Amino acid sequence: MALDLTSLLGPARRDDTVGTMVRGLVGSEILRIAGEIRELVAQGKQVCNLTVGDFSPKEFPIPAALGEGIAAALKAGETNYPPSDGVLTLRQAVLRFYERTLGLKYPMESVLIAAGARPVIYGVFRAVMDPGDTVVYPVPSWNNNHYAHMVGAKHVTVVTDPAHGFMPTAEQLAPHLPEARLLCLCSPLNPTGTMISPEALKDIGQRVVEENRKREAQGRKPLIVMYDQIYWTLSFGQTKHVTPLELVPELAPYTVFVDGISKAFAATGVRVGWSLGPPSIISRMKDVLGHVGAWAPKAEQVAVARFLDDVPATTSYLEGMRKRVDERLVALHQGFAAMREAGLPVRSIAPQGAIYLSAQFDLIGKAGLKTNEEIRKLLLDKAGFALVPFQAFGLKDDTGWFRLSVGAVSMEEIKAALPRVEAVLRQVMGK
Repeated sequence: MALDLTSLLGPARRDDTVGTMVRGLVGSEILRIAGEIRELVAQGKQVCNLTVGDFSPKEFPIPAALGEGIAAALKAGETNYPPSDGVLTLRQAVLRFYERTLGLKYPMESVLIAAGARPVIYGVFRAVMDPGDTVVYPVPSWNNNHYAHMVGAKHVTVVTDPAHGFMPTAEQLAPHLPEARLLCLCSPLNPTGTMISPEALKDIGQRVVEENRKREAQGRKPLIVMYDQIYWTLSFGQTKHVTPLELVPELAPYTVFVDGISKAFAATGVRVGWSLGPPSIISRMKDVLGHVGAWAPKAEQVAVARFLDDVPATTSYLEGMRKRVDERLVALHQGFAAMREAGLPVRSIAPQGAIYLSAQFDLIGKAGLKTNEEIRKLLLDKAGFALVPFQAFGLKDDTGWFRLSVGAVSMEEIKAALPRVEAVLRQVMGK
């Protein structure tokens, strides 16, 4: 008979058994909401799920050639430990991919492979920051607050606004640069689906270079820029993705890119990401992640290397991917625009990039609604419309702004949900 330990183990939350850092670490609000949605769906409720930044394999399968390549690599026995900085063929393929698509030519020492973008971000924080150092980041943004907490950093948040697409300006960041050790930027931005303008990015980049020239003369550590561009292949309309280095090449010694296949190829579960940057930082990130064991599985690395070099296949897939993501974002945006024209309190920012739409349901103070959480619950309960409030991304005020993620829904689900949302808004407004 097996020994039943249930009564001996105690509760899931018991602070005296864990350290100070994890006691203060807040769990993911997005995953909490996603769990709530799964329960409703299991009960048979019709839900248009616009919460988690993931893809439904039914709606967005990974490239066939990539899936076949993974299977072939597994069959060939590529199942042992990969090198801690990544399989050589994949590192070479990533370098060729960046030179071919972004016009950035890096040396081999500048590329690191990891199990998706999350370990890369953690590696940047761990390699650059000491406890008490200052990290500056805009809000809303994804998870910077949690990574800063884990390394004991001081947070400086810059609250952005819809007029600038929730992107920071150089004027907003400038007062904080002298004290910062790390500046976190992301474009296209999770959660907003907006992109930073070339003018704003160039201005920020030039100020970082100026700051670092001062620090060099003073013998101080430089200000490092973490530029998360995991969604860069997904841009829409006339909006063009730009990198800080093409605008300000002098930023190269201070910029670390966060990237991978998770969003570009709907391959969130394949877990292959990478970072490119100055070798002095990349080599230390390799040491950190090597101890954590955060490398991508070897078979997947081998397959991704082959797929990235297949230019016709990658180009064709990305063209189709952009089209299918864009049509979903546009359907939501146009649906909200029609509601707004009808006098209903909703608006959204035209799609620019990523898989997200920023929408404001301006219902605070109406029908007794006081918080974004109450608006979220109303739309979920009455319209089967599931979305994530910007509070999950560090924005504290209840402004009615939400993230809508389209990777896991069909066009049919969106078209069916919009009339339900309109009916709820009309009911709230008494129309």
